[in-house]
Amino acid sequence: MTEKPPAPAHDRDVPFSVPFVHRLRFTDDVFGRDWKVLADLLEPSGDQPPRVQFWLDECLAEARPDLKARIRSFERSCEGRVQPTGNVQVVPGGEAVKNDILIFERMLKVFNAANLDRRSYVVVIGGGAVLDAVGFAASIAHRGLRLVRLPTTTLAQADSGLGVKSGVNLFGKKNWLGTFGVPWAVVNDAELLSTLSDRDFRCGFSEAVKVSLLKAPSLFASLCENAPRIARREPAVASPAIRASAQLHLDHITRGGDPFESDEARPLDFGHWSAHKLEVMSDFALRHGEAVAIGVAIDTVYSSLVHGFPAADQKRVLACLAELGFSLYHPALRDVQTLFAGMEEFRQHLGGRLTLTMLQGVGRPIDVHEMDLDKMREAIKLVSRFARGGAERSAVAGD
Repeated sequence: MTEKPPAPAHDRDVPFSVPFVHRLRFTDDVFGRDWKVLADLLEPSGDQPPRVQFWLDECLAEARPDLKARIRSFERSCEGRVQPTGNVQVVPGGEAVKNDILIFERMLKVFNAANLDRRSYVVVIGGGAVLDAVGFAASIAHRGLRLVRLPTTTLAQADSGLGVKSGVNLFGKKNWLGTFGVPWAVVNDAELLSTLSDRDFRCGFSEAVKVSLLKAPSLFASLCENAPRIARREPAVASPAIRASAQLHLDHITRGGDPFESDEARPLDFGHWSAHKLEVMSDFALRHGEAVAIGVAIDTVYSSLVHGFPAADQKRVLACLAELGFSLYHPALRDVQTLFAGMEEFRQHLGGRLTLTMLQGVGRPIDVHEMDLDKMREAIKLVSRFARGGAERSAVAGD
């Protein structure tokens, strides 16, 4: 048999990988006694100290009028180790920062005016939306400035602050414009959570419930047991839950084999196809964590109706979310047809065929490619009934 001649050298498929380092630190007071943790992350550029620019969430700046002075004190402590680049920059908090392209343009102008380069650092301090927007701007300036995130919400510390995604909203769609990129470092600081409202404090724990359902039955059991204490903001139970959620999200990113979401499945977005759409439908009156709680509840009930998720565990999920303080209802749920459009937007965002994660059991996720819309309508109705409480709640939860 005649051997097939080798392919020409220019017709080659050469797989390769790029090494990344994800640096996660936990501190109690990063601009106080733990300042060296942040300082040690800001590596010099050759024989020159790096240029460092600070960006601050306006909501946090208003709640913490001392914070700018603390940042300045940090810069003085780092004298000779970093080059400050002028004033601390303040941007609107919440989804407003992701919805205004003019704010985004201003970020790029400030980077340029400060002569930041690829070995400069953008240190962003804020909630998930601010981390997203500033991070996206940093990712496209010079094809990537070094980004250091200091998440200031439980939601960002438990989930989004660890991620390798950044983006802004466009065309009425969440995160339509964005990039993948590994942050230089993430510092989860306990002191920066001190001024959160109870509403914002609880938001991170919907993501903790989500990831525990996917990956960690023991964490889910702990969240169920301690939900009332977490709602009361008891550090002894709340802080370990945030750390555990952060570690699970980080492990998925660094060990899951698909950090840039090139595969069909996106398991960490369990419950998110509806959550993202609910945020838009509510004109962002719903916080992301609140929308995720509703989305997790809906997909949990659907999993019970269609995929054999045990009724007893369904009851535990709904009860846990309720005891954490989530209402699990918004009037936007009445517009089911518009909500269902979120599935197609979710598919477009990932590409390829529709792939959603559902549950066969706690710690037993599955990928599905088709949706029984009648059963999903039933799941939405059941979650809405549960949210109204009373006798109906007991019936829906499986008593």
